[in-house]
Amino acid sequence: MKVLLSSKAIVLVFSVVMNNLLPGKKKTIDMAWEIQVKVNENLYLRNPENSELGKNIVNHGVQMIDQMGLEEFTFKKLAARLKTNESSIYRYFESKHRLLLYFFEWYWRWMDYQLMFNTNNVSDPIEKINILLHVLMLKQDNMVVPGELMDKEALHRIVIKEASKTYLTKHVTEDNKKQFFKPYKDFNAKIAEIIHAYNPDYKYTRSLGSTVIEMVHFQYFFMQNLPSLTDFGTSKDENEIIAFLKELILSCKRN
Repeated sequence: MKVLLSSKAIVLVFSVVMNNLLPGKKKTIDMAWEIQVKVNENLYLRNPENSELGKNIVNHGVQMIDQMGLEEFTFKKLAARLKTNESSIYRYFESKHRLLLYFFEWYWRWMDYQLMFNTNNVSDPIEKINILLHVLMLKQDNMVVPGELMDKEALHRIVIKEASKTYLTKHVTEDNKKQFFKPYKDFNAKIAEIIHAYNPDYKYTRSLGSTVIEMVHFQYFFMQNLPSLTDFGTSKDENEIIAFLKELILSCKRN
């Protein structure tokens, strides 16, 4: 039995499984929560969550873009891996850009839930800042993983390397009107709220929030690929990035 508790972005699924239903056997019950991420319906032509092929498109698409990059990735190559026709992929997504946007929105809805879940009972703004940075680096304990098979670490790497390609386009205004970037903007608004709680007098909370998000991604990318552009190229220590960004945020309150 499954019970659904839904919001606009996340569905909480409470599963109850009765075991050993044969006569003479002791009955046991397994219960578990999982989350399902809901994505803007305008991003796809057919919901990939509703079929095995659709799920394979998403799961293998993440792996392939992570491995070869968006430029080298094509629906033809994805179809070959899935042993299906290229036209079958186009029945779900009109372009690889829309597929990337699907991953982008999915990721930020998932991150939004992580931040909410891990800060719900935290009142100290500095501790919330610490949790925020660990969530952004996928270093937070108790990260809630949805039931889907998508590789979350591969998706994280895609967002670091490819996410700017979702909005650095000629049609960004049109895409924005369709609310393709709403989860990203909502997450940034939550960061702004945390910064405001830390320093109510600070005027640039949204600007600092979006700067922190992009700096997490850039500093990680530089650390791995262009080490002379960062102070973490030798150590390769993600905790140093967290310490640097925490110091940056806390500096918005002048003594």
